[in-house]
Amino acid sequence: MATRLLIVDDDPEITSALIRGLCLHGYEAQAENRADRALTRLQSEAFSGAIVDVMLGADSGIDLVRKARDSGVALPILMLSALSDVEHRAAGLEAGADDYVVKPFSFEELVARLRVQEHRAHTHRPEPARLAPATRTLSTTQAEITLTEREYALLELLAQNAGQPMPRGDIFDTLWSAEGSSNENVVDVYIGYLRKKLSEADFGFEIKTLRNQGFCLQGLTPLPEEP
Repeated sequence: MATRLLIVDDDPEITSALIRGLCLHGYEAQAENRADRALTRLQSEAFSGAIVDVMLGADSGIDLVRKARDSGVALPILMLSALSDVEHRAAGLEAGADDYVVKPFSFEELVARLRVQEHRAHTHRPEPARLAPATRTLSTTQAEITLTEREYALLELLAQNAGQPMPRGDIFDTLWSAEGSSNENVVDVYIGYLRKKLSEADFGFEIKTLRNQGFCLQGLTPLPEEP
């Protein structure tokens, strides 16, 4: 299966050339020319890496990378730019980019840099925590916690929507409304219970509160236990 990459660039000629060239090197490349759509895809789709231009029309590729990292996107990201000064390179790397390639560039160099980052990501990629429904446990090779039935259901729901904010009302409707409960504050109570238990060890993710949006699981999404 070809490695899927997302190219984020608002220059159609460069995008087209990258897609063709990467295809010849065994990659499946797709493109976005807007930072907001690219962020949504990086959060929700299974890409193995991304190539992001620093300048995206009125948007900033550096801001896109920073937002992606803040939301838990961990895949390798290379930045492209015609700006070669140290300040711009530093800004891109500080935002979370793994490498910075200056235009014009050798295609062979770009592919080589991609492969280096893919190798590093594969070598250092942590294992996600596992959710076991039979025992209602969340575990890694180093730690394990036991959840109540409602805590488990809440964490499972957040994991199924990882990277996307879930409004408090939607969580309430899914987990509590059928029982006749009428106070959405119960969601905050159980979020608090979960956070307290998650603080006992590093499970690779955290539950974020996004103002006016809801709750979001960010980081390495826990997976169902393998049968």
